[in-house]
Amino acid sequence: MIPVTKPYLPNKEKYKAYIDQIYDSEHLTNNGPLLQSLEKRLAEHLGVKHVICVANGSLALQVAYKALDLKGEVITTPFTFAATASTLVWEGLTPVYSDIDGDSWNLAPSLIEEKITKKTSAILPVHVFGNPCEVDEIQKIADKHNLKIIYDAAHAFGTLYEGQSVLKHGDISTLSFHATKLFHTIEGGAVITESDEIADKVRQLINFGITGPDKIEGIGTNAKMNEFEAAMGLCILDDIHQVIRARKKIIDLYQHNLVNKFTFQQWLKPLENNGAYMPIVCENEQELLIKKGALEKEGIIARRYFYPSLDDVNALNPLECTCEVSRKLSKKVMCLPLFPSLNEDIVFNVLAVLNSNK
Repeated sequence: MIPVTKPYLPNKEKYKAYIDQIYDSEHLTNNGPLLQSLEKRLAEHLGVKHVICVANGSLALQVAYKALDLKGEVITTPFTFAATASTLVWEGLTPVYSDIDGDSWNLAPSLIEEKITKKTSAILPVHVFGNPCEVDEIQKIADKHNLKIIYDAAHAFGTLYEGQSVLKHGDISTLSFHATKLFHTIEGGAVITESDEIADKVRQLINFGITGPDKIEGIGTNAKMNEFEAAMGLCILDDIHQVIRARKKIIDLYQHNLVNKFTFQQWLKPLENNGAYMPIVCENEQELLIKKGALEKEGIIARRYFYPSLDDVNALNPLECTCEVSRKLSKKVMCLPLFPSLNEDIVFNVLAVLNSNK
């Protein structure tokens, strides 16, 4: 069985060497030396000021909402993973869905303002599959209406915008370091910000509000990353360039051989795909189901991602917003297998099935 994704595992001996350091220090969690090293190296690699690692990407979002003191309604996209909206609902916030651009699959800036009310406190766009949002246009809207911006950048590790990390935009960006991501720490995530004040507040929030041995300055939670996860991150960061190269090579192979059969997400020019995902758009849902079934007969798993559109999920759509572009797209998109160790022979098998007229 060929999965749609597979975690990258670094050299076992290198990982063991980090584990030996953990055993020597007996420091397992709570801002350990490996975590500090990982945060510093990630900030340098990504070209951002503050990287605060946390236990997972959902907690990164929840901590971001608390750090910015969000209340009421938050405008977001329905074409995203459930966590974007479920974390809002979990924190007592109301997701307000605004429709997407049919080419980029990101929030359409032209549609955002009509969703703003007196209850709106923030905009929560998603860099879908790593494709950067129109950050300048979204910032203008936020500035005009005095709104915060949190970017769900779970897929945007390494994505650049005008020569700099797209993670520098907004008040906060959040990353997911789940095992299936381009860069991972087994489980994990990060809060990214250029603000010293926000960074200090986030560090307080992820550690119960504790700011010193005998000092508690507010309410917080336990969102800390442990040393074993940081060790995995340090190992993978050493290999990240070859990981991305391998993924991009597979993406190029798919796109070159499918260009006349399917359509693809359009990235902002002249930006380059960061190698996170390989989505294709079928002509309709019926074709998607046929092709997905044909792949499964060959032992190959493709994923309907994102499906369903979140405005079509009752539990996550309290205001009953309807976003037709997102609903239509979600029925036609699926992601193909993509991971660094994926054999080219398997890729050609996938291509043969997809290009078949059966």
